[in-house]
Amino acid sequence: MFFGAWVEVENDDGEFKKFRIVGYDEIYGRNDYISIDSPMARALLKKEKGDEAVVQTPTGEAMWYINSISYESLADTGNTGA
Repeated sequence: MFFGAWVEVENDDGEFKKFRIVGYDEIYGRNDYISIDSPMARALLKKEKGDEAVVQTPTGEAMWYINSISYESLADTGNTGA
């Protein structure tokens, strides 16, 4: 997984998250984008579908499982970016 990827992850509690890894200057006003500099993105970089990622958080380590990775555009997702 690399910059620009849309990623769906799941934790042991069954919580799902879907987001896109972008530059810090692209996340303004978007809750479905995360900065490539964030702990989550750093843990996910160079991983593949099916891999586990250990994310360092203020309360300790969190394990996330990678369910999907894609490189679709906003038009492909039905999201207008607004």
